[in-house]
Amino acid sequence: METTSGTVAQASAAEDGPRVSSARRTVDGYLRAPFPWYGLDEAFTGRRWLMQVGMAADGAVEHGSIGHGDEPSVRNEHVAGDDQDTREKFAVVVTVAANPDRHSADGTGLLEATSVSSAAWLAGVGLLSCTWPGQMDHSLRDDWLEQQTETAWVLADDLDGEDWSTLFLPVDGVPTSFHYRESEYGWVLAGSTEQGVHLGAYGRGISAYGLAFSVVIDIAAYA
Repeated sequence: METTSGTVAQASAAEDGPRVSSARRTVDGYLRAPFPWYGLDEAFTGRRWLMQVGMAADGAVEHGSIGHGDEPSVRNEHVAGDDQDTREKFAVVVTVAANPDRHSADGTGLLEATSVSSAAWLAGVGLLSCTWPGQMDHSLRDDWLEQQTETAWVLADDLDGEDWSTLFLPVDGVPTSFHYRESEYGWVLAGSTEQGVHLGAYGRGISAYGLAFSVVIDIAAYA
């Protein structure tokens, strides 16, 4: 006779099935990449999760992100008194393949090369995607997001401008120069590695100044 505990276990497995399949599909995308993925180093002991990979028209994996800490949700981030203890605390590391100009899949043109600016823009847009300005009506957020996305691109295209400062952080144990900026919504940084990829990162509630990055040894473990 089937026990109650057995029934509960089967129900739980059925409920977890779609989540497991989704995680498997996500990690499969990461495994297809011909470049290494980066995350925070082992000094970070909190939760980690995979986000979606970005692909070119020909299916080649171009970038992806690994989250650390609280998984951010799109909601009003300005709480009473702006109490940091009640806000989501997270850092997301974006790895971007360093690609030169290359032909599009249909052979009709060239795809834009990726650069540190690409990583900075992806990080900036990532931060915006989980930000909801205080006192903003729901109907206005799409307009605000479109405007801020354009601003993020302009900023990413001018990494030597006054909006950015320089921050040195370890990458695989080597001090590495990053372009860094802060806003009321969080921070964004971008730089390059000796492994031939560009790194972007964004976060809120976790200080960027104490971060260190390293290659993810076993990305399949995230499945």
